[in-house]
Amino acid sequence: MFKAKTFVSSWLCVCCLAGVFGDTDTDSVKPVSVTEGGSVTLNPSLSEIQKDDDILWKFGHNRSLIAKINRHTGVSFTHDGPDGRFRDRLKLDNQTGSLTITNITNTDSGLYEVSISNSSSQTKYRFNVTVYDSVSLKVLISAAAAGSLLIVSAVGIFCIYKKCRETDPEEEITYAEPKFYKRNTQKAEVKPEDKTVYAHIKRNTAQTAL
Repeated sequence: MFKAKTFVSSWLCVCCLAGVFGDTDTDSVKPVSVTEGGSVTLNPSLSEIQKDDDILWKFGHNRSLIAKINRHTGVSFTHDGPDGRFRDRLKLDNQTGSLTITNITNTDSGLYEVSISNSSSQTKYRFNVTVYDSVSLKVLISAAAAGSLLIVSAVGIFCIYKKCRETDPEEEITYAEPKFYKRNTQKAEVKPEDKTVYAHIKRNTAQTAL
């Protein structure tokens, strides 16, 4: 019985340690947009690298290593990456662990991942970088401006239509009243004529009888 309790206690300790010292893998991917020829800085949100931190920057779905910082050994370097595409264009901040890509091109678009590990934990962050050329950026700005103008026009038309709908019932009441009284006047003029004709017919009948 004592051995069983000891085994359960040991297993619970292992589970707790796994929760404390386990990996923290952020599922969210932060989107980053940049214009071709510019620069972009990917920041893992570290105020300062700890003395035993090991930071690895990787690129693409193959996760090719492009930068590394090991504070314990004092190692810090950048790599040219696949096909040497990042040659002389990567800058690594040894204080915050952020990675800057200069003179960026369309081939630099893709997924970037940074892992920060030490003796107690490991954390990962992902960035999805999209590089637009200057023409595409102008097209996007023009499309956004056209969309905004279309929305403003639609709102203006709706307001005018609503205002007209509110004033239409009053106009119908105003012009309906004269027509109504006009019809009553015509009916009133017909009745005396009918009586006159009837009286004439009655008088002729009396003369015939004499």
